[in-house]
Amino acid sequence: MFELRLMCPEHQVETLSDALDALDALSVSVEDADAQTDAEQALFGEPGMPPPKDGWQRSRVLALYDTREQANDALALLQAQDFFAECEVLGLQHVPEQDWVRLTQSQFAPVEITPEFWIVPTWHEPPAQARIVIRLDPGLAFGTGTHPTTRMCLRWIAGQGNASSALSRVLDYGCGSGILAIGAAKFGAADIDAVDIDPAAVESTLLNAQANHADVRAGLPESASGVYQTVLANILATPLKVLAPLLWSRVAPGGALVLAGILERQAQELQAAYAPYCKLAVADAEDGWILMTAMR
Repeated sequence: MFELRLMCPEHQVETLSDALDALDALSVSVEDADAQTDAEQALFGEPGMPPPKDGWQRSRVLALYDTREQANDALALLQAQDFFAECEVLGLQHVPEQDWVRLTQSQFAPVEITPEFWIVPTWHEPPAQARIVIRLDPGLAFGTGTHPTTRMCLRWIAGQGNASSALSRVLDYGCGSGILAIGAAKFGAADIDAVDIDPAAVESTLLNAQANHADVRAGLPESASGVYQTVLANILATPLKVLAPLLWSRVAPGGALVLAGILERQAQELQAAYAPYCKLAVADAEDGWILMTAMR
């Protein structure tokens, strides 16, 4: 396998990538050419907010081909195009064959939530000290236990204990992989709704719940009904602010609202958004992220 490496300005990345696809590249990937330098510019934005830029100022575009001849033929055709005048050839190199499945799996190890509560990929054996285990592999939906927001939510669930009435009826709003709903089931919740606007997340939640022998109903947001002793929402600050009246309306008297996906600097924004309904407080923090809760 051979990797063709090209440099490209921001406004030509899409054109070059499309051309490589048309020239039968096995894969095309784009990297920030200025990453880890003083010229690096992060691109990020929250849902509903546009990113600051559409792309990096300079990008490395990497295309894989089966043979050197295929890569050279593709390069010759590219160099004949007018748009390629602004691009630069960085090189063509042989890429050794690898077991990509094994390589990917090696990046995901068991995740400790508490000393007795672990998230364990199916290709690993649970640690000896694990008493409660969620089996979860990386998939299309967010939530494998590796992100601080997920871990904080699961720690909160574990802190309620199996006998807690807080877990009698649970809503996981924006369920992703379903990991929070499954965690609630592992700690005794018997009536659990998991909802998401993404049908792929709903399907992922159903499959993961089945694999963990967890009784979870999953569907689109309109499938949630009534009020819940615990409402969990691990999303991001902007949608959490928009959803404030809806989420609070789902919390039963004496129930808990648990919010994550919030940066430490966003705490006051969230408190202000929820002030008409409840008093949010920071309940946990990890790596610049916080967990906020309120009781009804």
